[in-house]
Amino acid sequence: MRARQPDQTGFGERDGVPLYWEVHGNGEPAFLLLPTWSMIHSRVWKMQVPYLARHGRVVTFDGRGNGRSGRPQASSAYLPSEFAQDALAVMEATGTEDAIMVGFSAGAQWLLELLRTTPAKVKGAVFIGPALPFGGSPPGRYIPPFDERPAAFDGWAKYNRHFWREDYEGFLRFFSGQCFSEPHSTKGIDDCVAWGLETDAETLLHTQFTKAESSREPVLQPDEARAIASAIDRPVLILHGSDDRIRAHRTSVELAELARATLVTFEGSGHAPHARDPVRANLELRAFAESLTAPEKRPRAWPRALGRPQRALFISSPIGLGHVQRDLAIVRSLRQQRPGLEVHWWAQHPVTRVLEEAGEYVHPASHAMASESQHWEEESTSHELHAFYAFRRMDEIFLANFMAFHELVSEEPYDLWIGDESWEIDYYLHENPELKRAPYVFLTDVIGFLPVDPEGDPREAELTADYNAEMIEQRSRFPWLRDLSLYVGDFEDLPDACFGQDLPRIRDWARSWFEEVGYVLPFDSDDYRDTAALRRRLAHPEDGTLLFAAVGGTAVGKPLLEKIAAAFDILRRRRPDVRMVMVTGPRIDPAELIDVQGLEKRPYVHNLFEHLACADAAVVQGGLSTTMELVASRRPFVYFPLRNHWEQVHHVTARLNRYGAHPPLDYAATDPETLAAALEGILDRPVAYRPVPGDGASRAASRIASLLGPPR
Repeated sequence: MRARQPDQTGFGERDGVPLYWEVHGNGEPAFLLLPTWSMIHSRVWKMQVPYLARHGRVVTFDGRGNGRSGRPQASSAYLPSEFAQDALAVMEATGTEDAIMVGFSAGAQWLLELLRTTPAKVKGAVFIGPALPFGGSPPGRYIPPFDERPAAFDGWAKYNRHFWREDYEGFLRFFSGQCFSEPHSTKGIDDCVAWGLETDAETLLHTQFTKAESSREPVLQPDEARAIASAIDRPVLILHGSDDRIRAHRTSVELAELARATLVTFEGSGHAPHARDPVRANLELRAFAESLTAPEKRPRAWPRALGRPQRALFISSPIGLGHVQRDLAIVRSLRQQRPGLEVHWWAQHPVTRVLEEAGEYVHPASHAMASESQHWEEESTSHELHAFYAFRRMDEIFLANFMAFHELVSEEPYDLWIGDESWEIDYYLHENPELKRAPYVFLTDVIGFLPVDPEGDPREAELTADYNAEMIEQRSRFPWLRDLSLYVGDFEDLPDACFGQDLPRIRDWARSWFEEVGYVLPFDSDDYRDTAALRRRLAHPEDGTLLFAAVGGTAVGKPLLEKIAAAFDILRRRRPDVRMVMVTGPRIDPAELIDVQGLEKRPYVHNLFEHLACADAAVVQGGLSTTMELVASRRPFVYFPLRNHWEQVHHVTARLNRYGAHPPLDYAATDPETLAAALEGILDRPVAYRPVPGDGASRAASRIASLLGPPR
């Protein structure tokens, strides 16, 4: 799932080589994000495209040798002049007269060639980690003769014709690791390896030019490159990491002097600051673009600080509708404690539907968000969602949404930010702490990634530990960034486990960095003890046995609903008085499920917790909100954690075990007959749950209200 789909795509062709291009957005200015070395295609710009496309028109294309473009098998086809001519062909195909051109690494050579041959096409030039033939090599980088076999393929000796042919993937992983020298860069490294595998060693070998068997020299000579740079008469911006291990920072220092350019050094960053530090890179790119164009004149207003109402921005996660119900409960309590507080919601579908039904104000800028729920939908299969890897693949969605959030809070003042599992806001604020503009509250009911299959997938254990370590380091380095960190639950609800090897235990760390507020319910369970009265109000028959089935409303739950329907058919033959209401959710058409006598299928039920509270039993997925609502209303239930869903497998199960819920059922091992028997068993057995305190919302609201000062 991409953060933004292209508005136009197409293929051009030049000298028999197909060139795949994409256009995102419209209007001015136009950005042409040039291809880099053929090891990587145009997805290298994934962190820039959604943001820039909201402020102009973005053109990208796969460079020859990778992606959807052609792979000519001749070294002469990969000269800088060929890439430059490809860029002009794409500009013509997309109707782009001129553009702000951005060249990364090898793309700097294509950009320099365009500045030499067709400067009128270049409105402004941006070089990122430019691979130009002056400035020397980074410290510690020595590449032996490319065509000679070294005694051992250690370190930069892997940059070798023989090694590429013998272990191409090994070279990709080494080189990508050098590109991303920053700690905790596993995702960027893995992306580059995956993109590199979309071509092959033989194609990449054509991009290497040698004058003699014993030496590798650039096609563009130093004096020639310096002369072109000195003649540039366009505005130039250069971004370069101080820890670049591919191209020396001195290259950009010299380029800035020659081209009279602005150099922005990313201290501590590696070769690809636009990928590893995309927030700052994006802001630099936009500022550069605005300096070249007359910004749109529009009326603005500034509300005097003491004259404006108190206003909070609530960022509500779209991952499960249970989050928004607890968020509403907290806001209602907060309004009681701070009358007159305005709350704006930053949210997306399907959360916005619940908020609108509750009469809440959803900020119009929310429409700029990339869909997280659609991403989770596309990541899931038959009752399986590898949630950690799905989360990891959300990087460009998270960045796109953070950039939209940053724009909103830069333009509108808020007295408080509240984020319920606002992972993108939390991560990129810690990466860019200078962007904090208001007191910030972070809420979550899950702390820490845990591998679901450490034996079968040892790398998952390595990656989850790395993500946890990064979070721990962020909090330790910037303890002031969150004004409040609230854990929705009790610390004993957390799994009794470590974050990873040589890392602290989850409960111990949480006690140091979070405040527990107890579980937050969207209702007072005492109001739902009269089952008969509740059934009358909700128009359910008062007699007979009432079952409910709900699995979260996403397509991943469809196989479980099918199994539930088959089990209900078996159960009804044994107990004819039983009826079931099945809530399919917005993404599953009830008509796609079988019809069974006594089974009522509904696409949506408002305030589902009320209906669950009057059921005799329920069968649900492993989501925390629904299961804890059943515990609070003391309803028997069976639940099926999604396979490979780290939160449901570890965190939810640990909490439900503590509250005395029935152990989870395994989806693969449970057939309809077994499920029917399990449902019949819980109908005849009273529950013995630990009570769920009902003051979580007021406790959370009290702590949040303390950041707003005394009541007015």
